[in-house]
Amino acid sequence: MSRFNPFLFTYRSVMKKAKTIIFILAAIAILALIKIFFLDDKKSQQAGPQPGRPQVTTVTAYIVKPEKLENRIFVTGTLLANEEVNLVPETAGKVTGIYFQEGSKVSKGQLLVRINDADLQAQLKKLQLEEKLAAEKEARQKKLLVISAVSQEEYDAALTSLNSIKADIEIVQAQISKAQITAPFSGIIGLKNISEGGYVNTSTSIASIQQTDPLKIDFFIPEKYASLVGPNDTISFFVEGSPERYTARILAIEPKVNVSTRTIQIRALTSNRSGKLFPGSFARIEFSLERSENAIMIPTEAVIPILKGQKVFISRNGKAEESIIETGVRTEDKVQVLKGLQPGDTVITTGIMQLRAGNMLKFASVQ
Repeated sequence: MSRFNPFLFTYRSVMKKAKTIIFILAAIAILALIKIFFLDDKKSQQAGPQPGRPQVTTVTAYIVKPEKLENRIFVTGTLLANEEVNLVPETAGKVTGIYFQEGSKVSKGQLLVRINDADLQAQLKKLQLEEKLAAEKEARQKKLLVISAVSQEEYDAALTSLNSIKADIEIVQAQISKAQITAPFSGIIGLKNISEGGYVNTSTSIASIQQTDPLKIDFFIPEKYASLVGPNDTISFFVEGSPERYTARILAIEPKVNVSTRTIQIRALTSNRSGKLFPGSFARIEFSLERSENAIMIPTEAVIPILKGQKVFISRNGKAEESIIETGVRTEDKVQVLKGLQPGDTVITTGIMQLRAGNMLKFASVQ
């Protein structure tokens, strides 16, 4: 049987306690290093620049230079016939003749439809005969008046009778003209809605005529562009199903703003000699409002909205400096600056939310 050794037992206990203490001290040292190198550094960053130490911010920048600017807007519109009319009779009756082919070209004044006017033609012939007799009588009375063979009153009665018959002839001729439907202008006539022998009245639609060369284009633009558009300005447009670009000239501008949409109606005119364009087609319109060869353009992300306008940060001797600007036209990625910047200025484009006037700048890149 082994004997208990108190000295050996005490030595082992001391060594065990020493290892525990060493392990605890090592853990404390590691935590202290973490605090020194990480936590304190983070707190110093959150606390901001220390007195006497200028803050350096890493940014990217854009050097301002004059650029070519063309302010274009894109809207939609509708093609319209230059002239369009729906033909309807002025008098009721049976259709006795149709003198056009559907979808064909017609000339101004061309007879298109005739309505039965036999009774009017008979009246006209009767009146023409009466006019001949009245004219002969007036001539005889005039010769007799010269030699005082008849009184002035008798001659005046003959003259009045002649003039009355002439007036009746004009009335009948006007009624006959109402029975003849002619083309009011040159154009293309559409599909007919009547047949020869059918009865028509003043509400019957016969066909439509459209003048397709030139064509009108109606479209609307926002009221803020009203001062930038004028008659004779040129626009370009596309129609569905065709890659061809067409041009048109602004004909007229509506002199008032639509209060519902806050837009202004514009009408343009385009040539259609080829006949490829059709009234009623949808048009995608593009036109230039203004053009500048020396516009100041900066990236959109550089602009900071403020209470009374907009500002940017620029670099002056390596330090950030604020500049209040006035903006103009916007494109997809840039904005025009009208006031507040000059060519050669270095505008800060990133890191601007952390910037303060007077901060030192470190440039990651400059465009």
